[in-house]
Amino acid sequence: MSDASSLALSAQDCLVALMVAVSASDEDIRTAELIKIQSAVNMLPIFVDYDNDRLSTISKTVFDLFEQEDGLDALFGLIREGLPERLYETAYALACDVAAADGTLEEAELRLLEEIRYELEIDRLHAAAIERGARARHLS
Repeated sequence: MSDASSLALSAQDCLVALMVAVSASDEDIRTAELIKIQSAVNMLPIFVDYDNDRLSTISKTVFDLFEQEDGLDALFGLIREGLPERLYETAYALACDVAAADGTLEEAELRLLEEIRYELEIDRLHAAAIERGARARHLS
């Protein structure tokens, strides 16, 4: 991959990148998480004009960044550049849904969700409501 700072992500790319990052954070990308990402992209209005072929490109970008020492910082830099503030809570909700999709929350996923909350300046009360909703949607 070329210099990450030269890569521009659309708002939808940013949402996908965060979902992929949460899935990959525990180094075990589960089928339930992949299905959650795919269904979000296929069904949510924000992705109505999104090119599904971008999924693999954005996934590879995230994986490449995760191999770099400051990759997470670079990822958040790209997210801050490409994601409008009005979609911050949407991004966090999608990240929570992916984390909850397999029925377990690994320590690495929890740490990344905490980092996302911090980076996107999600109000703690709003974050708790989003997390509660994700948990409720994924109970088995």
